[in-house]
Amino acid sequence: MKKRLVIFGAGDIAQIAHSYFSADSDYTVVAFTVDGAFLTGPEFCGLPVVPFESATETYPPSTYAMFVALSYTKLNALRRQKYEAAKASGYEIASYVSSRANVLNGGRIGENCFIFEDNTIQPFATIGDNVTLWSGNHIGHHSTIGNHTFIASHVVVSGGVEIGEQCFIGVNATLRDHIKIGDRCVIGAGTLILSDAEPEGVYVAQATERSKVPSTKLRKI
Repeated sequence: MKKRLVIFGAGDIAQIAHSYFSADSDYTVVAFTVDGAFLTGPEFCGLPVVPFESATETYPPSTYAMFVALSYTKLNALRRQKYEAAKASGYEIASYVSSRANVLNGGRIGENCFIFEDNTIQPFATIGDNVTLWSGNHIGHHSTIGNHTFIASHVVVSGGVEIGEQCFIGVNATLRDHIKIGDRCVIGAGTLILSDAEPEGVYVAQATERSKVPSTKLRKI
């Protein structure tokens, strides 16, 4: 019998979580919950939505698990806050790990993790609590991903990298081996990091500029 799951959230991430958990997990999603001030309707994805303040009455922690499906808002602080609130309420906190992810680290994956398809997690890597790995990332051997971090798609984390808490790493970023990324760093899309990053650092790659030649003047396309 599948475990019953309540998802915190009623936005795009929650809708995605509902889809993944329903299609590829040992959980059955039965309801959603949000803070009462943000409750806009009685249903989401065809399931009930209840105020988080009273969720333990309708869906008691003794019977139901919870997953917090939020993005990297406020540098993951909001997802961290709601994860900690759900845990303090006594809920078992679920993680989703895609059956199409290549997980080779012996299952060293924390609570409330959202690990999408085509991630490769090499041996001896460790994934902390409340971590999102969007699709297609490489997490190298002996690397550590700190709690409450969000890694977007197609990021290369080389071997022996230490990533701190509440970081955001954008699509196609590359981190060389044996470096440390401090807490609350923002690593922008396409960025190449070759040395340690101090806490709260922001690293942004230069965007490609538009050519002065319009597309209509190109002869070989």
